[in-house]
Amino acid sequence: MLVNFSVQNFRSIKDKVTLSFEAAKSDELEDYYILEPQKGVRLLKLGLIYGANASGKTNVLKALDYLRNFVLEPADKKTKKNSIIPFLFDDNTPKGPSIFSLEFYEEEIKYLYELELNNDCVIREELRNFAPKKAIVFKRVTNQEKQLSTITFGGKIDVNKSQKTILEANTLWNNSVLGGFLKTNIEFVELQNVINWFRKVLKPIVEPKSDLLGYVSTGIENNEIKKETILEVLKKADFNISDIIIEKKETEVTEDIIDFLSKSTNIPGDRIEELKKKGVIEAQELYFEHELDSGKTFKLGFELQSAGTQRYYQFGGLLDLLIGQRSILPIDEFESSLHPDLLKHFLLSFLVNSKKSQLIATTHLRELLMEKDIFRNDVIWFTEKKEDGSTDLFSLDDFDSSVIRKDSSVYNAYKVGKLGATPNLSDYYLDIDHE
Repeated sequence: MLVNFSVQNFRSIKDKVTLSFEAAKSDELEDYYILEPQKGVRLLKLGLIYGANASGKTNVLKALDYLRNFVLEPADKKTKKNSIIPFLFDDNTPKGPSIFSLEFYEEEIKYLYELELNNDCVIREELRNFAPKKAIVFKRVTNQEKQLSTITFGGKIDVNKSQKTILEANTLWNNSVLGGFLKTNIEFVELQNVINWFRKVLKPIVEPKSDLLGYVSTGIENNEIKKETILEVLKKADFNISDIIIEKKETEVTEDIIDFLSKSTNIPGDRIEELKKKGVIEAQELYFEHELDSGKTFKLGFELQSAGTQRYYQFGGLLDLLIGQRSILPIDEFESSLHPDLLKHFLLSFLVNSKKSQLIATTHLRELLMEKDIFRNDVIWFTEKKEDGSTDLFSLDDFDSSVIRKDSSVYNAYKVGKLGATPNLSDYYLDIDHE
């Protein structure tokens, strides 16, 4: 579970911003919003980020996604660049490091992970755990002139000289220590726990154009996603869908298909040869069975469904993931292709049924702020562009009673600009000469 995430000097984010899932003292909607990884620790299930276009809300999610990919996909050569984009509207930040910090729970142990890097290398890296007291797991620094990293382990960490040598050898100057560990054949419980969190718990970002059709349908076939969950979600959302049918279809492999695959795709040559020998390509066909008021049913292919039905089928798979597994799921532009009522239905289904997951989402749908009876102030966040063009991030819970009283309308306060994080629009006149 995520406690908080901080980032500095990444894309539009210049100064350090922190997204926190630590719950405020309020016991409002406690049963639906609060997770307790340890006794006395109260974390929120949900974080909703509002803000104008280009204010940086997506970059908060992209920073978390960048860190995940950097850890799990380490470079295999020390010459590969880190593809980090710092804040560019400044004289100093393009030359400075980007800094990430994560506090999270895995296996009921709290970890603090910090990473400082530039486009060439990891400058500094540190992992601490709290089991039960705060202690160093490792510290890493890089000699940028020699392109070599040195790793120092905490006094309570059981690692021998041979393991340390192997890990240092595999931790290239442009890799994290965690990435170096992925290349080694050594046992290291603390590092394995953290890797498991990045790989199994923290999910990749879901973007507005992310096509999750194959992921969800394959998950159903492999029994990793429950069809029953998606079907119930679709039924409760009033789509009149009575069944989900996945059929396999075989297509003969012709010379034209082989020629197309060879020239137009990145499929490896050995895979194409395998297809040649097999002679057929297997594909999935997805159908929804619709039931009319008369009781009559008919079958329609996925491509004939509305954009909302297609998107909600995919979101049904995400909901099953959030309910059935420990997951932290970032979704950008949450409302994309979904009716506001469907979005609300999805959120409530998540809050009522999920017991071990967290959802982080950006949205423009300010009508959700009218739903004061289903939201806590500490789950609402805003991004705003500062005078220097950089991103500021703050919570609705940061405002005192002089701005938002207990009986205030958050929707109205946001709509009139009282909370910031809205576009600064000018008049409608366009000074254009068409004569």
